[in-house]
Amino acid sequence: MIRPVTLDDVPEIAAFYVDIRRDTVPVVHTIDDVERYISSVLVARGTSYVWEEDGTILGWVDVGGGGVDQLYCRRGSTGRGIGKRLLDFAKAQSPAGLQLYTFQVNAGARRFYAREGFAEVELGDGSGNEEGQPDVLLAWQPAPFEAADQMGWRLAGPMPSREERNA
Repeated sequence: MIRPVTLDDVPEIAAFYVDIRRDTVPVVHTIDDVERYISSVLVARGTSYVWEEDGTILGWVDVGGGGVDQLYCRRGSTGRGIGKRLLDFAKAQSPAGLQLYTFQVNAGARRFYAREGFAEVELGDGSGNEEGQPDVLLAWQPAPFEAADQMGWRLAGPMPSREERNA
């Protein structure tokens, strides 16, 4: 289930965040640094959520202002739909669209986001992130009628068929 992050969750999130990032980029922050950031910034602004099963946090997303700041699944939890559910939750929080960054070297994340409708918008050289690693900006825009539905807009009536519009 998805629920807001609490301060009690922070050590567990920080530990798996640092662990999973070791697979793709240099770790530039200690677990203590990550805990301080999550506690003082992300929990404080109320934009972080976890996926929890049987008392164990398996995924984490931070979403706000039209962007996904963090999306991570615990090692061994990928391929179960948890990341997709967290990303779908993020999309619902930002029905006008989302942007996010991932590292160019993270081929798994790039495939995942492509499957979920994100387009690669811009390649970076790493000068804009702490790790100094080349990154990629991705963006998702909902289909027009999907966006209208998510925003609570309703069409006045059924859409005419192509034949009716061209008559």
